Amino acid sequence: MHHPDLALFRRLLQQARPYCVHVIAIFLLGLLATPLGLLTPLPLKIIVDNVIGTHPPPWFLSRTLPASATRSSTGVLTTAVVLLLGVAALENLFALANSFLRTWTAEKLLLDFRVRLFSHLQRLSLGYHDAKGTTDSVYRIQYDTASMQYLAIDGLGPFVTSAVTLLVMFYVTFRIDAQLAMVAMVISPVLFMLSMAYRPRFRKRSKEVKQLESSSMAVLHEVLSVVRVVKAFGREKHEENRYVHKSQAGMWARIQLDLLGGWYGLLVGMTTALGTACVLWIGVAHVRARTLTLGSLLLVVSYLGQLYAPLKTIGRKATSLQSHWVGLERAFSVLDQLPDVPERPGAVALVRASGCIVFQHVTFAYEENHLVLQDICFEVPRGARVGIAGRTGAGKTTLLTLLTRFYDPTSGQILLDGVDLRDYRLADLRSQFAIVLQEPVLFSTSITENTRLPNCSRRARGPSFRGRTATHLSGQSVPEGCPDSSARRTYQFGRHENRSGYPKGDRTPHARPHYLHGRSPP
Repeated sequence: MHHPDLALFRRLLQQARPYCVHVIAIFLLGLLATPLGLLTPLPLKIIVDNVIGTHPPPWFLSRTLPASATRSSTGVLTTAVVLLLGVAALENLFALANSFLRTWTAEKLLLDFRVRLFSHLQRLSLGYHDAKGTTDSVYRIQYDTASMQYLAIDGLGPFVTSAVTLLVMFYVTFRIDAQLAMVAMVISPVLFMLSMAYRPRFRKRSKEVKQLESSSMAVLHEVLSVVRVVKAFGREKHEENRYVHKSQAGMWARIQLDLLGGWYGLLVGMTTALGTACVLWIGVAHVRARTLTLGSLLLVVSYLGQLYAPLKTIGRKATSLQSHWVGLERAFSVLDQLPDVPERPGAVALVRASGCIVFQHVTFAYEENHLVLQDICFEVPRGARVGIAGRTGAGKTTLLTLLTRFYDPTSGQILLDGVDLRDYRLADLRSQFAIVLQEPVLFSTSITENTRLPNCSRRARGPSFRGRTATHLSGQSVPEGCPDSSARRTYQFGRHENRSGYPKGDRTPHARPHYLHGRSPP
């Protein structure tokens, strides 16, 4: 899904709105650096023209200092040195304040955006995750969201500040020597045309880099998640070669993108160097004609560096800016995805179901024209125990995923206590089920939280359940000092054999029973 840059910019501003005060403060601190930049070369001009040379001191020194200080070259030199130290101190203090505020705002903005994306991904249907894969979602949360941080704080802000600096420096240079200022700005149209020519190339290359990086991460995730299978079939070298192939493709794509940025930076640098050479050529002629002092020429050259700095900044950031626009586009494309299993407006609340289930002419397909279930009809009375048997791929798991509304039927309906599942609130419906998975799942948190997973608020029944679980899962005592955390979990679940006699990692084949709360498991 393609977002025009203007639409992306509006969404960027909307996401950053809670931190608009902080962003404005960062912007103002950046603007305050501009007048300090104007003062930086001033002590050098005073020393060249008024200490080494014989020109009278500037008017602001004559008005602020005693006459004895301005008549003495030592006094003027001391004033220039003090001014130099004062300006340097102010510049560093502003830089410190700006750095802290930028870091705090950027981190808060990034955290909020990641949480929003993660929350939305959890609510998307299994169909989306089956199609996209886990790695793609992880990459978008962990890496593409960082584009928000860069564009809001490190990208657009400096661009605006650079534009203001450019205008101020041009005005000051124009007041000193109008001809030199006009010559210096002649290169601006050339830089603009270079930017427009390279922009689509940067965007295309950046998309390729993002896709290749995501695909190489997918290989890592696939292999490490089924490492037992890889070892069992001796596929280590094959998977290593597959990862190298994907990574090398990403490496060359990044090199090509960096080379493209290098060529663009080279053209920008040579263009600005040509502008500087023209200013020097004309400036020396003005000094020889005595229409410009040497100190003023040095001041103009110094301002010229600050005048071209924003243009160089734009050129230097062009590659990363397009890359981050692509990342932001990918992140927002996730938020644009709508769940395939939506909750209807005015959905019915469900506190506790009695457990009567009816499948009425249910047909379902994961992919179009490839039916998994076709015209399924059956009824499960309240309190009944039902086992579903069939060959692999017959649709046993699909029946249960439809029952918990991980998917909706292509046609037909499923009733719970006489009400269509689609009329219930999703959270209420899924809270009616207790699920025993064929493969055990342990989250990287404490054992306490894992045993409370069905409902973390049920603390009354938690301790006794936790006690039975810990005793059952490990016949050995936990070492002293080993906390109730993932480390303790690893120690208990990863050692020797379990109590049933099966080695760790082996699983006895069994079904995936689902229990309604109205009928608890024995």
